[in-house]
Amino acid sequence: MNDSDRTFAGSIPAIYEHYLGPLIFEPYATDLADRVTQITHRHVLETAAGTGIVTRALVRTLAAGVDITATDLNQPMLDFAAAQTDDGRVTWRQADALHLPFDDGSFDVVVCQFGAMFFPDRVAAYAEARRVLRPAGKFIFNAWDRIEENEFAAIVTQTVAVLFPVNPPLFLARTPHGYHNVRQIRDDMATAGFVDVAVETVERRSRAASPRQPAVGFCQGTPLRSEIEAHGAERLGQATDAAAAAIAARFGAGLVEGKIQAHVITAQRT
Repeated sequence: MNDSDRTFAGSIPAIYEHYLGPLIFEPYATDLADRVTQITHRHVLETAAGTGIVTRALVRTLAAGVDITATDLNQPMLDFAAAQTDDGRVTWRQADALHLPFDDGSFDVVVCQFGAMFFPDRVAAYAEARRVLRPAGKFIFNAWDRIEENEFAAIVTQTVAVLFPVNPPLFLARTPHGYHNVRQIRDDMATAGFVDVAVETVERRSRAASPRQPAVGFCQGTPLRSEIEAHGAERLGQATDAAAAAIAARFGAGLVEGKIQAHVITAQRT
């Protein structure tokens, strides 16, 4: 992982939310929230909350008496998320998933949407999630499957790699889609002390009104942007246009629909 892979600042949070939220994140946010409702709980912790897409799904889904603590390492993302949600059940707090500022056994459930891939030490992050869970508490998170199973992300990556053959921008393949090996995930969870680790591979369909929407989302609303701009700030528009054209060539010029796929992991603290 490059240092820039965890940088979500400037206009990135708003673009991420507007373009990628409905495109790839909301279907899995609903899935995670539905899984949390099946567990007896009063206190829920969300790590790597990003722009609050899962937080809002939890607010819509969970009973009124459930307290939600939403955290993220990235303050600009957290500020953006807090501005989108006005609900007294949610406490927003900047926190590093590797060093959570909570007492042992504070939560019934820990949930994390597409954050594990960004943790510099996943086992340490999982161990922290385990520490703050009560005995028999549940940890539920997801991670993207390999990029070849996620059509829009794969097309964007292939397109910008051709556009910039020297030092190609590979953020999407390297980080969001770089932690897809199920055996590795199970091993990391076991090392962190979790038991009853269940992994389910979940396929969904990603839809956008035009090819340009996923192109803007991936090229301008993720750290892929900084990799593209490293070749020259003026190249961002060129890369976005090329990605949109490639998506249109594959899926058409109007409404586009592609496959997305992720692993959903559920584990229990002993």
